[in-house]
Amino acid sequence: MDFVTETPIAEARSRSAGFCLDALQSARPGNLKQIYSRANEMKNRTAAFVAIFVSIAIFSTNLISQSTGAPGERKGSGTVVLKAARMIDGTGSAAVNNAAIVVTDSKIVAAGPASSVAVPAGARVIDLGDATLMPGFIDAHTHIVGRVLGDPEGQNSYVHDYDSMGAILAVANAEKTLMAGFTTIRNVGAPNFDDMAIRKAINEGWIAGPRIMTAGHSFGITGGHCDDNAYKPGLADNDYRTGVADGPDEGRKAVRYQVKYGADVIKICATGGVLSEGDAVGATQYTYEEIKAIVDEAAKLDRKVAAHAHGTEGIKIAVRAGVASIEHGSFLDEEGAKLMAQKGTFLVPTLSAGETVERAAKNGVLKGLRAEKALAAAAAMRNGIRIAVANKVQIALGTDAGVIQHGLNGHEFTLMVEWGGLTPMQSIVAGTSSAAKLLGWDKTIGTIQAGKLADIVAVPGNPLTDIKKMESIVFVMKNGAVYKGGETRP
Repeated sequence: MDFVTETPIAEARSRSAGFCLDALQSARPGNLKQIYSRANEMKNRTAAFVAIFVSIAIFSTNLISQSTGAPGERKGSGTVVLKAARMIDGTGSAAVNNAAIVVTDSKIVAAGPASSVAVPAGARVIDLGDATLMPGFIDAHTHIVGRVLGDPEGQNSYVHDYDSMGAILAVANAEKTLMAGFTTIRNVGAPNFDDMAIRKAINEGWIAGPRIMTAGHSFGITGGHCDDNAYKPGLADNDYRTGVADGPDEGRKAVRYQVKYGADVIKICATGGVLSEGDAVGATQYTYEEIKAIVDEAAKLDRKVAAHAHGTEGIKIAVRAGVASIEHGSFLDEEGAKLMAQKGTFLVPTLSAGETVERAAKNGVLKGLRAEKALAAAAAMRNGIRIAVANKVQIALGTDAGVIQHGLNGHEFTLMVEWGGLTPMQSIVAGTSSAAKLLGWDKTIGTIQAGKLADIVAVPGNPLTDIKKMESIVFVMKNGAVYKGGETRP
């Protein structure tokens, strides 16, 4: 089969078994990034594209196409009617029993009880039986490029790996993510602009993966969470291009640079972190003046700012400065939560990452200071998310995938219920319409409504009575194209 000229995919096998459950990300942006000159950046972007095309040969044997034509963004063709025992539309409204959705090409045409939805003549019908149809899931915090922490090749991979290795791994990570039901992700940090390359390859139809909002390099202060610490001088001397921007003027320059190369969103490190060396997890790093300059510059370029922030005071500084979202928010207190609710700032709690690093610390995968920070942050997360919910802070699902294994993103729904006290419906909204609103894409995705893109997934049974069903995906459609499941009948 010629994958390049035959799109889209009807069925693709997920290879999520490629990593163990305890796998974590090590070379994530903000910890271990490769250091490049302008010339090397151009060279590495070229190498990344070459790597992607080479990797197609590996993955294409698993992909069955539905249509022919030149490479291009994959979209459905013709009319398909989806039926299932129930539908949750992502708005927070009650589930619809005996539901049907009509999709024509890439758009939803109608949705509701099957008795009120007409089946057009000649339409293909996909009856999923005792399943629940939902909008495609959205993960607002991923690191799709590179290795995971716990990978024996991960430590110092930026020294040992070829420049294109991260992009090759991202091809596999993107497919696993899509097969887990996540049709859209916001990637909040990657080296070498590899996330831009992956986004382009997906949009042009070369590889299978979710719709991606990209940040390019995340950045913060010298010696902070977004820098590469504990290396000898000269080995990891980052600047505004690759992860360090000190002062308001450098912050503005860093924003401009990331946007120049295609960033859809700006990601900063406002406080210390868990996996970085040499900083306290809750330490305040960026000042109000620095973050305000970054936010203002990003706004001029029509970009939002996401702030990595664990620490109590750092969260408040970032919120006052106008960031769109707080990532992690582990040590959030009542004052901070009230401020977030007042400002309309989203919390992206990444509970899966908290659970994973906690387990890694207990199992000895993380040691020393990083283990101490992991245990403290995970314990705080359980409290912080409940404070946020009690104060009606807007929640958007995010996993920090890359810290967790790619393809296990759906576990975040479970943890939002078990740790955060959200209802199953609230957790589903967090991973659909709420996340779409954060991304600014809520007019086109996030709910099952006529006129929106046909990003639709299904799980077996009823996730409102068993939230763990969100971790078992039986059907995936993106842009009207079926990627997983979907036996059809005339």
